[in-house]
Amino acid sequence: MWNQACIQSPAGTSSHKAVISKRAFLQILPCTVSQLLSASQVSSDSFAIGDLELNQLSVVGVIRGYAPFVTNVQYSLDDMTGPPLNVKQWVNSEDGAVINFASPGTYVKVIGSLRSFEGQRSFLAMDVRCITDLNEITSHMLEVVQAHMKLSGKAYDVNMNITAALSSNNGKPPEGILQNSLSSIRAQVLKVIRRYSICFEGISFNELKRHLDHLSVTDIRTSLAVLIDEGHVFSTIDDHHFKSTTH
Repeated sequence: MWNQACIQSPAGTSSHKAVISKRAFLQILPCTVSQLLSASQVSSDSFAIGDLELNQLSVVGVIRGYAPFVTNVQYSLDDMTGPPLNVKQWVNSEDGAVINFASPGTYVKVIGSLRSFEGQRSFLAMDVRCITDLNEITSHMLEVVQAHMKLSGKAYDVNMNITAALSSNNGKPPEGILQNSLSSIRAQVLKVIRRYSICFEGISFNELKRHLDHLSVTDIRTSLAVLIDEGHVFSTIDDHHFKSTTH
């Protein structure tokens, strides 16, 4: 079943919250498993699709199997676009927390980066989140198509036939993939947070509310939770101040 619940790991395996660097990094690019497996390898741990070097990536699929170890959990992730992808998530056995891991049959969204070891590609996960709404799977695939169009500079019909060329960006990596993949409300929240990301402490929640007084507190909090969960935003001096991971 697609909606298998996340379950807790065996005793002794505890969670590792990947710490998002407070330095700006490139936007999160939605991808399919087949794109990751076919991406050109630039160096030992550097990959590219076309002219764009891959950094932070997101992929959605169903867990076909998992294997918990002392230091990591390994998943077999399948999105039906190619062979299953090996996903590795490091865990920390010293923090005393219990990790939730996805059982086979569960759909998950994974954010991380592509790696290669002895010729075998794997996905190093910063975050593995169970999907409870099937609409998120469809949304991810639409974001992949949109990103692919921006990367290639071409528009496609439903049969992937080229229908038009999109405007160029003077040879630079395409912009807007992140912004256009977000809902309107989340995009508004992220835009304000980015404006204050040059400050050490970022922007407070109260200040964010003041700038977005046309939105409800619930919409702002919900958008923040999603942006943090997907790695676009992080908290700074406390749980009420935020900065963007991209500028």
